[in-house]
Amino acid sequence: MTLLTQDVQQTEAAGGRPGEIRRHELAGFLRSRRERITPEQVGLPRGRRRRTPGLRREEVAHLSAVGVTWYTWLEQARDIQVSAQVLDALARALRLDAGERAHLFGLAGAIDPAPTADSATVTPELRLMLDQLSPFPAAVQNSRYDILAFNRTYGALFCDLEAVPVEDRNVMLLAFTHEQWRASIVYLDEVLPTMTAKFRATMAGRIGEPGWKPLLQRLTEASAEFRALWERYDVQQTSTSKVKHFRNARVGLVSFVHTDLWLGGDSAARLVTYTPADDTTRERLRELEKLTAER
Repeated sequence: MTLLTQDVQQTEAAGGRPGEIRRHELAGFLRSRRERITPEQVGLPRGRRRRTPGLRREEVAHLSAVGVTWYTWLEQARDIQVSAQVLDALARALRLDAGERAHLFGLAGAIDPAPTADSATVTPELRLMLDQLSPFPAAVQNSRYDILAFNRTYGALFCDLEAVPVEDRNVMLLAFTHEQWRASIVYLDEVLPTMTAKFRATMAGRIGEPGWKPLLQRLTEASAEFRALWERYDVQQTSTSKVKHFRNARVGLVSFVHTDLWLGGDSAARLVTYTPADDTTRERLRELEKLTAER
């Protein structure tokens, strides 16, 4: 019998409600995870007057792209509804490991849209590696093409990725629905069929996992272009490297050698890197790095 089950039974015996116990457990769990993370770990300044151990509530809300008042209510065990997408964003902001993530969704009574087997833990060491790769654009993606972490130049290569809600940071979704992201891809008409064929091939081995069907449904509802390509039933295996061309809104045309470095034996997650394919791209990449540093 788990501690949560014991608490629920005790609450029922005392005339309380299981839902109330779960809300208090959820509030305490979020608070404890928030207090263990230092500002430096997530790239925030500590400041001189910080009294709160770990992160402040407003900082977690900002990192998760949710309202401060709403997150405060969550930590106060208010009776509010929380979506799986928001829980996913909180799990990432609080850097929960697989067990903690499962516990979070269990307390909230929600189904995890990103199954544990397909979720990479973005460790501080991995984030440091991303930063050290700059100015080369780099990101960590899972097999479903969710962007789990990225460095500054990757965040500015296709669009202002920081401005995109966490739940929308998916390469497939952005390529079919985000106008600035789409405008950055040279030869879009050739790229999208290839992306869709690779997506179908990858999904075949993970079709039973709960995170894939909601993404597929979202894509089919949001894009007639995707629906048409999906109905072709084309499949293509992923390639390890390929030259790709983009048109950045700030520095112009750039060309990269794209490489996937797999992070786990199950190939669930990968480090995506873009190295300049020519000297012009190298120079423009340095310019983009300077522009992003000035923000």
